This record gives sequence, structure tokens and C-alpha cells, in this order.
Amino acid sequence: MNDRYKVYRHFNTPFWIEGNSLYWELLLWDLNFPRSPEDRIGMLFWRMHRCARIIFSLNYHLGKWTPQQCIDFLVDRVGHERANAEGEVRRSFVGGYSPLYQIAYMIGGLQFWALKKELVDTKKMTYKQYHDAILRENAMPIEMLRALLTNQSLKRDFKTSWRFYTK
Repeated sequence: MNDRYKVYRHFNTPFWIEGNSLYWELLLWDLNFPRSPEDRIGMLFWRMHRCARIIFSLNYHLGKWTPQQCIDFLVDRVGHERANAEGEVRRSFVGGYSPLYQIAYMIGGLQFWALKKELVDTKKMTYKQYHDAILRENAMPIEMLRALLTNQSLKRDFKTSWRFYTK
């Protein structure tokens, strides 16, 4: 879809790309996509895995944990097999990911989720309209997508102010 619509937008960041994927995982969970207990456990395992990636990645990049501590964390707290944990840690640190990559997709997913709540849950858009709009606008900062979809008028000196996550 990125090659079909507004191809001049080159905001290929984990906020957009991975954030949208995470949003879909959250949405499918809420729409009762996992039918069996095994499906639900599997989806919860990967959600826990993503949270763990944020924890170990930030700790590693802040100089608080060694790669071995990251591996042990995945084995002890998430339940990974040791070889899988080693591969995950290796991939995270030598795969060309920025230090904030893991947290970026979580923030992106939460932004897409908040925008869905604002537009779909209030019946301003259907799911189809919302998802089609995301695909047709192509990759951009999600707050700018929000401005487009809500017809906000932006000034030249626009400053971000969207509070997309509240407890």
C-alpha cells in the first residue's frame, strides 16, 4: 500500500510500521480473535515478549545490563528457551535497531489505538474508513495523521500537544 498512495511520504519508523502491527494485535485481541485457550496464551506470550524487549533494550542501552543479563531476563521472566533468547538479544543489538526502537513501536501502537478510540469508538468513522485512511495517507507522524483525519487546522509554528495515553 505504501507504493500506491502518497509515495512521497518517507516516515518509515517503528512508530508507524511496527506501531500499526502492534495496534492490529491489540485490536484482534479486543475483537476476540483468539478462539482457543492456546491462541489466547500465545497472544499474551507475545505481548509479554514485546514488553520484555522494551525493558531489556532500554536497560542494555543505558549501560545497566549486559547482554547476558538480557538473555537471562528473557529466559527467567518471559519463558524463552535459552537459544531463542540469545538470538533475540543478538538481533536487538546487532540488527541495526536504534536504542529506542522497541519503545517506539509501543508508542506508535498506543497512538493508533487512541486514534481508533477517538474516531471509531465515537462512530465518527467505521473501522473500514479508519483503516483505509491510515493506508491511503501513508507513513507520517501519527499526530499529523490525527490532524488530517479530524480536520485540524495547523499553524506554521505547530507544537505537539496530543495526550494519547491516560491511565
